[in-house]
Amino acid sequence: MSSQYNRRMFIQLFAAAGGVALVGCDSKPSPAERVAKAAAIRPTAKVTDAVPMLVYRDPACGCCEAWADIAHAEGYRVTVEERRDMPAVKARYRVPGQLASCHTALVGRYVIEGHVPMRHIAKLLRDKPAAVQGIAVPGMPRGSPGMEMPNGSTDAFDVMAFGKDGSVAQFSA
Repeated sequence: MSSQYNRRMFIQLFAAAGGVALVGCDSKPSPAERVAKAAAIRPTAKVTDAVPMLVYRDPACGCCEAWADIAHAEGYRVTVEERRDMPAVKARYRVPGQLASCHTALVGRYVIEGHVPMRHIAKLLRDKPAAVQGIAVPGMPRGSPGMEMPNGSTDAFDVMAFGKDGSVAQFSA
């Protein structure tokens, strides 16, 4: 069985059991639709236009691609690298296990884990906190960037900062 087939079976089972359909990560809008949607969020050029961002994602995960499209529309120079060994990527960049999500990005000297809103990344790059190694949105909350639901449903989520010393604290934009 392919991993995509297993993923769909799991999502269908979860939807049937809980009444929630996680279509944000399984649906595949066309590249033009993703860019148009993301561009609608960003009407003017920003300082982020010159900032490179490397996004590591599993090739089977569509929400990671959607998040990268939002970052691109925000002005980051995004490069997406598909990796099947995402746990190794997270270990390499010392992402705390409790903060793990589906994709890991690098921007400046920082690690960005999961569906972090762009305003938080901008604040991180603007403030450059020395003790922070990265910021994360744990899991895959509905309504976070790249995880928008057709029905508009959302989950509450926090953006967390993590340090080289293993510390974890809430990060506010």
